[in-house]
Amino acid sequence: MSDKKAQTRERILSAAGAALLQRGPAEPSVGEVMGAAGLTVGGFYAHFESKDALMLEAFKQLLCQRQDLIGQMDERLPAAERRALVAAFYLSRKHRDATELGCPLPSSLSELARLPDAFREALAEHLELLMAKLAGGPEEANSVLADIALMVGGLALARALGPGEMSDRVLRAAKAAII
Repeated sequence: MSDKKAQTRERILSAAGAALLQRGPAEPSVGEVMGAAGLTVGGFYAHFESKDALMLEAFKQLLCQRQDLIGQMDERLPAAERRALVAAFYLSRKHRDATELGCPLPSSLSELARLPDAFREALAEHLELLMAKLAGGPEEANSVLADIALMVGGLALARALGPGEMSDRVLRAAKAAII
């Protein structure tokens, strides 16, 4: 792939990722994504075979960014401390209000059942990787999975409420249950 084609593909993926963070993988149209990338719809199929293929790659890319952030933590920290650090960031006002580089799960989960299996497979792989990075051993895997569920659900609820006292309470309550 030429440099220019690779750069154009990355622009499209970036625009798709931003749209996915805002409204999930099903709602944004190809025209909207291409327009946000500064391109016409006619060039779309030179880069992706379908809208689902584009959104799946954008979804995977966003999940990898989240894994990279967690991967930057000092692995010498005890597992409980790593989870507390993740919860402190994930369930923060800053993350709730983020319009870029936020977690794609709160905006995507309700749609995954209606999308190709590859989306659910990417999510399952992501959860396995997170459990491996955040658990102190296999005996903690279920506890870590519960923490992840609480974080994603808490963030989704807080985002749905929007900035305000009730939203802040949801963040604090979910964080307190983990920390």
